Amino acid sequence: MATRVLQRAGRGLQHTARGFQASGQVVAVARSLSGFREDSWFKSLFVRKVDPRKDAHSHLLAKKEDNNLYKIQFHNVKPECLDAYNELCEDVLPSIHGDPEYPCELVGTWNTWYGEQDQAVHLWRYRGGYPALTEVMNKLRQNKKFMDYRNERGKMLLSRRNQLLLEFSFWNEPVPRPGPNIYELRSYQLRPGTMIEWGNYWARAIEIRQQNQEAVGGFFSQIGSLYTVHHLWAYKDLQSRENIRNAAWQRDGWDEVVYYTVPLIQHMESRIMIPMKTSPLK
Repeated sequence: MATRVLQRAGRGLQHTARGFQASGQVVAVARSLSGFREDSWFKSLFVRKVDPRKDAHSHLLAKKEDNNLYKIQFHNVKPECLDAYNELCEDVLPSIHGDPEYPCELVGTWNTWYGEQDQAVHLWRYRGGYPALTEVMNKLRQNKKFMDYRNERGKMLLSRRNQLLLEFSFWNEPVPRPGPNIYELRSYQLRPGTMIEWGNYWARAIEIRQQNQEAVGGFFSQIGSLYTVHHLWAYKDLQSRENIRNAAWQRDGWDEVVYYTVPLIQHMESRIMIPMKTSPLK
């Protein structure tokens, strides 16, 4: 149908152009043709007009009372180097965490148990946002122990990647907890444009999942892979994880949250992680 409309419009313009050409108005016809291409009602058939949002989703979903920025690091280690890598991290990372000169904290550091094998995951918090991150990076470049650590670490890695994150306002801030625990990092790649909808549902869902104190932290990406959500959970063991997750289905509202949030997801992944010896999240 669209093709027939275009053909009719074109034939009409050809007749008009011949008429104008006969009376010496070729320039006017050219301008009308250009206007037709730019502003015709035909173009409006294929362009959906979208009202822009009045604010970024990061302003609507992140905590207002603090200015925390998080960095999550994924390091894929050569299998034969994993023990040496862990010892290196346990020697260097706590010294940065405990130094008041650095406005950052090591939230947790783990090895993946189930999921990607021979992988380390580190979660850092920067109190003060992007300026704090910049300050830490500049100071670390002058820290010989850290630069030696980076050089040695580079020999042990197959690949690495990171993301900068904000925390959802309705999740608790991650704080050190005693162990022993296992941790599950559930990562969701959302369809672009659905982050606020996700947040609206999970603002109610988190109340259902807090009854056993298993919720550790909830984050969404700002730099790196975008529209990514990370939920971090703590359990005593795999059996308690299964029991707690099954119990959630017996509470009012959980089935609705799952029903409406699953269509928002493009891809999801679960990691079961074991804390390293020096992790504040035990």
